[in-house]
This record gives sequence, structure tokens and C-alpha cells, in this order.
Amino acid sequence: MENVQEVEVVAAEQQQEQTPAREQPRRNFREGRPDNRKGGRRNNRDRDVKEDDGLIKKTVSINRVTKVVKGGRTMRFSALCVVGDGKGMVGIGMAKAAEVPQAIEKANLRAKKAMVQIALVDTTIPHETIGKFGKGNVLLMPAQPGTGVIAGGPVRNVLEAVGIKDIRTKSYGSNNPVNCVKATFNGLKGLRSKEHIAQLRGKSVEEI
Repeated sequence: MENVQEVEVVAAEQQQEQTPAREQPRRNFREGRPDNRKGGRRNNRDRDVKEDDGLIKKTVSINRVTKVVKGGRTMRFSALCVVGDGKGMVGIGMAKAAEVPQAIEKANLRAKKAMVQIALVDTTIPHETIGKFGKGNVLLMPAQPGTGVIAGGPVRNVLEAVGIKDIRTKSYGSNNPVNCVKATFNGLKGLRSKEHIAQLRGKSVEEI
């Protein structure tokens, strides 16, 4: 009888081993949490996104600058940028840095600080003017609506940042981007509206 009982116990143990264990239900770690969570992985770059200030930023030129020192040569980059709001405000800035993005960022900051108001009449300029800087001369002439911006690369960047839609230009002398941009900027700063001239003379616009 003892042998029979031992055989039955061994058979029961073997049957338990052959029977697959019941799968435990998987825990849902999101149970009890609010459903307004955003899916997907977190993007750390979202923290570096800066708000757009609504300004028009244009990079005119980037040059590599080499400085010879006692230990050898150091390579840096120089950037020329134009910043405007498209409504008559514009500024130019130049900066140097070890990397191109850093140079552009510094140039944009300097251009923001140097922004000035330009006298405009609708979509063009009030009168003809000549801007000069160094050996560069830029002739700016008003144009009828629909003419468009007739200008070269560096001059066009400045005019588009200001918000001028119709104008004719001609560049003389040096075609260096720095000279062209600064000559255009100086010419725009010299513009005067009828109201400004009348105020300086102490008269009304009709009297002029």
C-alpha cells in the first residue's frame, strides 16, 4: 500500500509540473493617471525654442577671418546681418565669432540695437537720394506701385527688411557687400518726409 501511495504522489507532482502556469495579468502603470498626458518621448530641444519676435532677419555675407598670433593662426568667422520689421525700421550689424551660428546671432543682436526709423511714402521712398560709404555709392529712386524692388543682392536685403515694395536702385563704385549695405543704410537714413521738413521750417505742408 505504501508503494501505491508513493506512485500516486509522484504522478501528481509530474502532472503539476506539466500543467502550464497561469499567466499573470499585466499591470497597467497608467491606471489612475490623468488621460491628458502627451504621448511620445519628451524632446529636450523644445526648451531651446525661442519665441519669434516678428523681425525680418537676413544674413548678407559671411567671411572667414584669419588672425596670425605667436602660437599660429586662429580662424574665426565674420557675419554681416540686416534686421528690420518690414514697417520702416531697419538696422545693420557685424560681428565675429569662432563659429558661424554664433557670429550670426551676435550680428543680429547688434543690428537690433542699431535699428532706426526710415521715412516712407506708402510702398516707396519720398524722394531720390544717394547713399555713400567708402568707395561705394548707391542711388535710390522712388517708383510707381507695381514696379517691385529693382536692386542687387546686398541692397535688396536692406530694402526688403525695411518694407519697401517699389523702388529703383543703381550701385556705383565698390561692389563689396559691406560697402553696399552701409551705403544703402546711410542713404535711407537721409530721407525726409514732407511732414518732417514742414516741422523743421515751422510751416504747414501746403505752404511748402
